[in-house]
Amino acid sequence: MEGETGKTLIRVKKYQYEIILEGILVGACAGVAVSLLRIGLIKAETLRNIVIGRAYGGGTDLLVAIAALVLCWGGAALALKIAPLCGGSGIPQVKAELLGRVSQDWKKVLICKIFGCLAAIGGGLSLGREGPSIQIGAMAGKGVSRISGKLKTEEKILMTCGAGAGLSCAFGAPLAGVIFALEELHKSFSTEVLLSTMAASVTSNFISSEIFGMSPVFDLKLSSYLPLKYYWIIIIAGVFLGAFGVVYNKTTEFVQNLYDKIKMPAVRLIIPFMLVVPLAVIYPDVLGSGSELVKRTAYGEFILGALAVLLVVKFAFSVISFGSGSPGGIFLPLLVMGGVSGGLVAAVTGRLISGTLDSWYLDNFVMLGMVGFFSAVVRAPITGVILITEMVGDFKSFLALCIVALASYITAELLRGEPIYDQLLARLLRKSDSPKGTEGIADAEGASGADSEAFEKVLVDSDVYIGCLMDGKKIETMDLPAGTLIVSVLRQGVEITPNGSTRLRGGDKITVICDQRNLYTVMRELDRVLKTVAS
Repeated sequence: MEGETGKTLIRVKKYQYEIILEGILVGACAGVAVSLLRIGLIKAETLRNIVIGRAYGGGTDLLVAIAALVLCWGGAALALKIAPLCGGSGIPQVKAELLGRVSQDWKKVLICKIFGCLAAIGGGLSLGREGPSIQIGAMAGKGVSRISGKLKTEEKILMTCGAGAGLSCAFGAPLAGVIFALEELHKSFSTEVLLSTMAASVTSNFISSEIFGMSPVFDLKLSSYLPLKYYWIIIIAGVFLGAFGVVYNKTTEFVQNLYDKIKMPAVRLIIPFMLVVPLAVIYPDVLGSGSELVKRTAYGEFILGALAVLLVVKFAFSVISFGSGSPGGIFLPLLVMGGVSGGLVAAVTGRLISGTLDSWYLDNFVMLGMVGFFSAVVRAPITGVILITEMVGDFKSFLALCIVALASYITAELLRGEPIYDQLLARLLRKSDSPKGTEGIADAEGASGADSEAFEKVLVDSDVYIGCLMDGKKIETMDLPAGTLIVSVLRQGVEITPNGSTRLRGGDKITVICDQRNLYTVMRELDRVLKTVAS
């Protein structure tokens, strides 16, 4: 094991600059793969609208529409059968692999995720492309790592690069891709991760810009900006969005628990696909990701009652679609529901304070709603603010976005709502630890590859928070698994080679090396003793 440890440490010291070049390669691969998904979804959603429009005439066109729907159901079910880990958004799967708890077959997952999403979203399910884009990017990073024979520590960085690049390409938001990788996936600041992910995100964004142009995804043109005297309304909106986000997360968990009673994934998929038929007749606006609803809401196409109905139906269909386990994410549906919620807040406020809040501020509240709802559901406020700022292409509302993100985040925290991706990760890990195996969750690699990689060495970086449980304590008092070593302590820019009697101080940054099998346990312990302030 000492040889493996030495090999890992030597390699890590050498790849600090090389990893940036590798990030560019991963960004290019992720950019191409995610761009293929975006192109396919544009064509699939256009074709769906044509098929639905013709089906109203009945006859042969109606039979064609039904056959197309069945084909989409079959495609999504086949993707899940070939690569069960391609189900859902994909973000929990990436987080689980970064924690060493699952091992995905990158080729199967990448291909099946693309085709599964095309079938599901093209078939009308209320799902998004962004979570899948993150998983596709991560699998591109893993593919580059496996083909070039990288160590496990380096592979995790390349997967993080790919995940950030995937989000960057999906939304045209390179900075948000970097922030998401640090805030949600890596959970700690690392120069190597920051620079390599930035290189990957910029590269993938360049590729998507070449294909889809430079215009923001939500090209909202704000007619005017909310005056400071009305900013108190933003706090009220944040509280509402925070509470609504908690309701969304709890409802998602409830629906998934109901779906768990149905053991066959293909049968679960029948439910949302069957709902496509009546919705296509009664309310086709809620089909698919619904990104166009943001603009329509911002430009005042819906009156108060219509906004409420749209929000309720979109909410219900999105939860039912995602709960089924179909390939597809919740990122874009979240933003759509947030935008509609913001529009609803503006409409209600305008009614209550007639003559005080002008109707043209509706577009402001649509943008605020996207950030507030995302912050409450995902619990990543910085990513939310940066993401919407980049997607809308407007920096003048930055202060307002920060206020609503903070208000919704605090509200969700006070209501003790669990962040959606932590909730989904916990569900995935429970299934992977099930006595029955993974209940169809793990790929072939997940069943055998993870065991063969269990003793590979990985490095973990962690900050020591001021006032944490280990601030001022000796390293030997830490409860870490056998074979786990703290190999470096960085203090005020000076690297210290530690031993058991070394006392940690707030502001230190430590590097830990451990077996892949112990990674999850080590990271939980580090979070507990280094990132929890002692009472």
